[in-house]
Amino acid sequence: MLLIDKIRSKIENLQFELSRHAANQSIIRNITMQEVCEAITNCEILEDYPEDKYGPSCLILGFTRSNRPLHIQCSYPSRFLIKIITLYEPNPTKWIDYKYRRKK
Repeated sequence: MLLIDKIRSKIENLQFELSRHAANQSIIRNITMQEVCEAITNCEILEDYPEDKYGPSCLILGFTRSNRPLHIQCSYPSRFLIKIITLYEPNPTKWIDYKYRRKK
């Protein structure tokens, strides 16, 4: 099973938790857990961080039913619960088509 399929399965089965940062950001940015679940059903990995200092993680792009783009950084699915590290709506001034970082 591919990494993205394992992540998708864990989130669809509500086997995830939010870091304190992600919980705060979801409130500030008005991102609901329903939107997280919607975005993960049709998503792709944009960036992979296998050597992240807090453990392997990746950045995912997904879209809600209302077509709101979301970036979700989460841990690899090696634990029972995936940890969502941060989540946000990508800023078009920093991202091209929500997928590629703009050069500075």
